[in-house]
Amino acid sequence: MRTIMVLAALLVSSAAFAQSNAPAAGNAPAATNGTPMVGDQPLVQIKPKGHKAAKNTAAKPSVADQMKACLEIEDATKERLECFDAIYPPKPKATKAGAKAKPAKAAADCRLLKEEDERLACYNGFADKPAAKPKT
Repeated sequence: MRTIMVLAALLVSSAAFAQSNAPAAGNAPAATNGTPMVGDQPLVQIKPKGHKAAKNTAAKPSVADQMKACLEIEDATKERLECFDAIYPPKPKATKAGAKAKPAKAAADCRLLKEEDERLACYNGFADKPAAKPKT
């Protein structure tokens, strides 16, 4: 029984000695600053490249999400118009006296309207509509 105990202690101590991090003085690797090693070469880890589209979507919400956020502001207020104008900065077109503006085909066309009330009504019309289903 004593022999088995001595043998077990010898094996455990030799296994612990073999796992020590201290390199031998004669064959020390070049990178001993804690860098993981594979054989005698330092382990190189490659970071995955992120996709540009993934970065853009994560950084900035979509226009539809921004328009929905503007709908949470009370209707017919200056704050709501300013929220929409932050998405699409206004660029009013010069129109002739008595000429009617063309109806907007997209929410971006609302920025061309000069009157604030008309511009707000135009934005509300597009923001209230459900999103069109993508064509497959």
